[in-house]
Amino acid sequence: MENTPKFYQKMEKNFPKMMEAVSQLGKVTREAGPLQEKQAQLVQLAAAAALKSEGSVHSHTRRALDAGASPEEIRHALVLLISTIGYPNVAAAISWAEDVLEE
Repeated sequence: MENTPKFYQKMEKNFPKMMEAVSQLGKVTREAGPLQEKQAQLVQLAAAAALKSEGSVHSHTRRALDAGASPEEIRHALVLLISTIGYPNVAAAISWAEDVLEE
């Protein structure tokens, strides 16, 4: 991916076999079912938000955009989580997504 974070690149350099396995696992799981890439990335974005993982929210926001999601779809996917993970967590996730959307 063209926007690969420096830390991820460092992990690929230091642990190439492990990172290839992680990448392959992600590919295989996305291909295992009927969801399209955009849908899969929005699901993973929601999971990243629920885990309060800023780096993963950044990553899956980029990936969702690359898969054709609009900024509005990304924001909506996160807003849908308010009743599940709470407003403060959603507000944080939206702020992390905005880091990427404003690039």
